[in-house]
Amino acid sequence: MPRTRSLAWSELKIGIVGVVAFALLATIVVAITGETGFFVKRYPLKARFTNVQGLKPGAVVRLSGKEIGTVEAVEFAGAAVEVHFQVLESLRPVITDRAVAQIGSLGLLGEPVVDITAAEGGTPLDDYAYVQTSALTGGFADVTATATTTLQQVEGLLADVRDGRGTLGRILTDESLFNEMQAFIASAANVTRALQDGEGTLGALLKDPAAYQSFRASLENLQTMTARINEGQGPLGRLIADEAMGRSLASTTENLSNLTGRLSRGEGTAGRLLTDQELYDRLNAMARNLNTLTAGMAEGEGTAGQLLRDGELYENMNRAAVELRDLLAEIRKDPRKYLNVRVSIF
Repeated sequence: MPRTRSLAWSELKIGIVGVVAFALLATIVVAITGETGFFVKRYPLKARFTNVQGLKPGAVVRLSGKEIGTVEAVEFAGAAVEVHFQVLESLRPVITDRAVAQIGSLGLLGEPVVDITAAEGGTPLDDYAYVQTSALTGGFADVTATATTTLQQVEGLLADVRDGRGTLGRILTDESLFNEMQAFIASAANVTRALQDGEGTLGALLKDPAAYQSFRASLENLQTMTARINEGQGPLGRLIADEAMGRSLASTTENLSNLTGRLSRGEGTAGRLLTDQELYDRLNAMARNLNTLTAGMAEGEGTAGQLLRDGELYENMNRAAVELRDLLAEIRKDPRKYLNVRVSIF
């Protein structure tokens, strides 16, 4: 009998230790899992994707980056893939018909997860309702495709450079262009040294304080002049600021435009002269005749020509004019001496 009691107590101790260990394990599991533990109430949802990027049951479901559930099943639904997952019941008011689910990853090369983005407003989803989805953005496949495209572009660029295409390719393969580039760089270096040594106008401006002060004074004078113009001082300032002068100038311009318009239409004497061919021909003939007449006079032809070229004739006519003037003066002084009037009556 004593032996039987000893065996029962040993078994009891083993049972107590097992229960305590199980309770400890359950406590640790609950502490680690937190809200996603076994005793937290959840509700089921679904989503359809065109590509789940290798998503498997047991994958994490996140809301705005925080873990809220797990994937239960991944099944084909026609051409799409349907994902069943469970999320925390407490988040039902947040996951509405405006929320969007997409396939994300735990890192650049990490396992795929379901990422849900909440939206303000909307109606909470019922059990087994579908969350609207969007295409995968920024996933590893996109990164790989972008990297592949970039590498292809780099390879094409290097091939162009090797073949001498483009500016860089020509510089690296064309000896003459390379020499021109070297000459240009050398010239730029010479110009820079000349500027540093104060040579030339720009160099003097940079190195010579007197040249700088003169240039600064010129700028100040220009600024003063523009300020006077803006204030309406001087003829140019009045032209810009005085509205009456502006209107007068506009009127003058309009009158000049009207005048040129009349000339082009052949109105008036000047307009007829510009447009009437017959009047032009007559004036041209008159000018030729006048030219012939003056040429003949210059050569001494005719009375006027002889008067211009024959000095003796000019002197005779001059003496005759003087004598005629003296005679008229004598007649005015004593008309009876030269005028004898007789009256006879029959």
